[in-house]
Amino acid sequence: MNITPYDIALRFVGMKETPGVGANPAVLAMLRLDDTWPEGDETPWCSAFVNYVAWLLRLPRSKSLAARSWLSVGDVVPLVGTMQPTCAAVRGFDVGILERGAGGHVGFFSAFEQDRVWLLGGNQGDAVSVASFDKQRILGVRRLRSE
Repeated sequence: MNITPYDIALRFVGMKETPGVGANPAVLAMLRLDDTWPEGDETPWCSAFVNYVAWLLRLPRSKSLAARSWLSVGDVVPLVGTMQPTCAAVRGFDVGILERGAGGHVGFFSAFEQDRVWLLGGNQGDAVSVASFDKQRILGVRRLRSE
């Protein structure tokens, strides 16, 4: 049986941040896997989620809470044509944020639908979920595989 990052990520769908003063201990564990500073689960945690799933499978990780850090991890995969829904990490950015030189988002590729790309990721609506992004805002796709 070949378990993929997508298979593992699916098990977390529905996990949410804890609103208010408290914090979801699972999200905190993901955040603190590579950084000790996060005090709560309201810290952007999309990269922490991808790092955690990669860590569970002993795959290469960015070891950073910055979504952009994933542009330097794994093998480059073209956005169209060769993507496998179960094994590629996808980097998506909001164009406005990118123009200011900050921010981003990372998740696992789920599907194409016309001009949209669906990602399975953390911190999407403060939860692990599948959400769609404009295909034009995807800056890179990386395939994670054992070294």
